[in-house]
Amino acid sequence: MNLSRGTAAAAAALAVAGLLATASPSVSAPATAGTAAAPDIPIANVKAHLSQFQSIAGANGGNRAHGRSGYKASIDYVKGKLDAAGFTTTVQQFTYNGTTGYNLVADWPGGDANQVLMAGAHLDSVSSGAGINDNGSGSAAVLETALAVSRAQFKPAKHLRFAWWGAEELGLVGSKYYVNNLPTTERAKVAGYLNFDMIGSPNPGYFVYDDDPTIEKTFKDYFAGLGVPTEIETEGDGRSDHASFKNVGIPVGGLFTGASRTKTSAQAQKWGGTAGQAFDRCYHSSCDSTSNINDTALDRNSDAVAHAIWTLSAGTTEPPTGDTYENAADVAIPDNGAAVTSTVTVAGRTGNAPAALKVGVDIIHTWRGDLVVDLVAPDGTAYRLKNSSSNDSADNVQTTYTVDASSEAANGAWKLRVQDVAAQDTGYINAFRLTF
Repeated sequence: MNLSRGTAAAAAALAVAGLLATASPSVSAPATAGTAAAPDIPIANVKAHLSQFQSIAGANGGNRAHGRSGYKASIDYVKGKLDAAGFTTTVQQFTYNGTTGYNLVADWPGGDANQVLMAGAHLDSVSSGAGINDNGSGSAAVLETALAVSRAQFKPAKHLRFAWWGAEELGLVGSKYYVNNLPTTERAKVAGYLNFDMIGSPNPGYFVYDDDPTIEKTFKDYFAGLGVPTEIETEGDGRSDHASFKNVGIPVGGLFTGASRTKTSAQAQKWGGTAGQAFDRCYHSSCDSTSNINDTALDRNSDAVAHAIWTLSAGTTEPPTGDTYENAADVAIPDNGAAVTSTVTVAGRTGNAPAALKVGVDIIHTWRGDLVVDLVAPDGTAYRLKNSSSNDSADNVQTTYTVDASSEAANGAWKLRVQDVAAQDTGYINAFRLTF
């Protein structure tokens, strides 16, 4: 995980090469989305991938960092597993800091190509170590879930795509490159992106991304079924690869078990482990090895990855319907100043607003962490959409929120209220829409 304030941009691109897999496993009856529960992900298999990542680092200067031979060997290892399992794999090259980087993207045949569910993890380590928790853990869990899809010959309603990103530790470079080079029509087909960065921390917490409400609820419900309480993830908010997708309006979610922050006494009572100690004492260090993993956390989170894939790829593939009301006029947001509003007037409807009112927000801003965003109903009731956060280093707010507005009359002047509460960054409301 990259926890620096600034994020770097990818430089010039090289070619994108796709390789079609030629072998697929022999299995019995296929599983269909909506009719089969997600399989248990064998922890032994996930740890076997981690052992391979450790061996790769050991044979390549002790790390798997961008531009180093250990990273390319990691890509080759994951790709080989996916090719043998029947995926269509694509290696995407990019250039950063004068060296070649790689993303690996794997598509599972079938499903609605206009509704793509993606799951991903960054595969690179920092240069100081093998990066087994950060982020071999997420990479291994996503890989084993993809292999479970193949073993089950799963036939989901949505199209499944898995990805392993390069140069995340240098500023989300690989995932930004992928998203920025994805045509607008293809971006629109991505129904959701799930990110898994550090999910086996040795002194773990159980954190769920507070982004898309459907994805968030899917993870929370899973852990509630285990009797494991969760908290909202804030330590790395906007600083892992999901930010690349979120910033262009793609719904995102994910899991995290903690990095350098200290576990509190209340968290230790809730989850076990050691209060007053970092969730991962080996974060970005040479000791981030196979001994730096909590098996219980890795097992639970790996199963949660599969649960989300099976759950979110099921159901209708029809695009959402409804009446949309939009204001596309630009409204400047004063730096560290008073709140401003964009207004949408709704008329001609009967009754109240829906329990799942869709609030489309498109704000262009150089530091989204400065922003507080509310939806204000015609009677003046405010619904908080986004709090400010000094940890939220991404730019722009381009996403759709869901608000239970069933107690509000539908007709009237609805306002998007935005306030910049800190200095040095600027922006404007680009558009605001409501979908009933």
